[in-house]
Amino acid sequence: MTKRLKAAIIGGGIGGLSTALALHRTGANVRVYERAHRLGDIGAGVSLQHNSQRVLDRLGVGQRVGRLGSLLPEFQFFTPDGTVVSHEIYSVGAWPLALRRADLVAALASALPPGTVCTGHRCVLFGQDEDSAVVGFDNGALVHADVVIGADGIHSTLQRYVAEPADPVFSGMVAYRGLIPAARLHNWPAGLLTWGGEGRHLLTYPVRAGQLVNYVGFVPAGDEMLGSWSAPGDPAVLAAEFADWAPETAHLLSRVESTFRWGLYDRDPLPRWTTGRLALLGDAAHPMLPHLGQGANQAIEDALALAILLRGVSAADVPDALMRYQTLRREHTARVQHDARVNGHLFDSAQPVSLNHSWVRDYDVEKEARAIA
Repeated sequence: MTKRLKAAIIGGGIGGLSTALALHRTGANVRVYERAHRLGDIGAGVSLQHNSQRVLDRLGVGQRVGRLGSLLPEFQFFTPDGTVVSHEIYSVGAWPLALRRADLVAALASALPPGTVCTGHRCVLFGQDEDSAVVGFDNGALVHADVVIGADGIHSTLQRYVAEPADPVFSGMVAYRGLIPAARLHNWPAGLLTWGGEGRHLLTYPVRAGQLVNYVGFVPAGDEMLGSWSAPGDPAVLAAEFADWAPETAHLLSRVESTFRWGLYDRDPLPRWTTGRLALLGDAAHPMLPHLGQGANQAIEDALALAILLRGVSAADVPDALMRYQTLRREHTARVQHDARVNGHLFDSAQPVSLNHSWVRDYDVEKEARAIA
């Protein structure tokens, strides 16, 4: 009988928690180590496309997550003066689901056994030999595991153990993000709305079953945001970036009371995601710009792929399984990264753009992983 695989996941975000849930369902002994002292609510909204919704259904949390979100039946893209550039109506059953990041994190965490998530653990070192791996934390704890998953984001501590350190690439843009009570916006439309041109764009969609409206304003940065992923922003500065645009945008931005300013970074595809018993996942492996709405979705796909490839594997065979995971996921996510960059330029120049890429939406990660398991 194969001994239960012991997995240490570094990072308690969407990717790390999805991986914990997927591995737990295979019978693995899983722990998640998060540097913060509580699972946070960093970020505002996130959209789950059909490709990741299928995965969450497979993990048994699809309905739980669905109750927390708002379905988006259509996508409309306008020029600054309100002229329609693109209009996509999604097929019934394939509508994107929009929700607060904090709600998604809470739903994933609550589906795990008590004690799975260990907060207040900042990873500071990693080591391994032929038999096991070890992770060290700033609180002095040492954890031994058969497999270690680096789901610790774009500023990953573990990335340097896998490949030559690669700095994130600044896009030259920042995003102002926040939430507005829907009652203050007077019947704001239910779909995904975007206005773009003049080197910037603004999007909105409902979350929390329509109780809140998530907004994101993408604007050129005066300087790179060094040392901080996000910082408080000025609603007046945000409104000025879209001055004299369509009346709807003025109405929306007049209701913004507080906002956060995020630097937008990605990274060119890494040459490798894994070494020995360590593998990277989500933004640690393939950070991408948000212009295809796939960042969280690809991390969720990673989670199921990894769990399928590790299911029933002995500790000795972990490195081989991780190499198959890299082979399956690296090329696909690199293409998503590229198309996210392209979409950003299209949005900012008011050119026709689509978010309904069938090769992304219809990708069946479970089928692909089982084919090489």
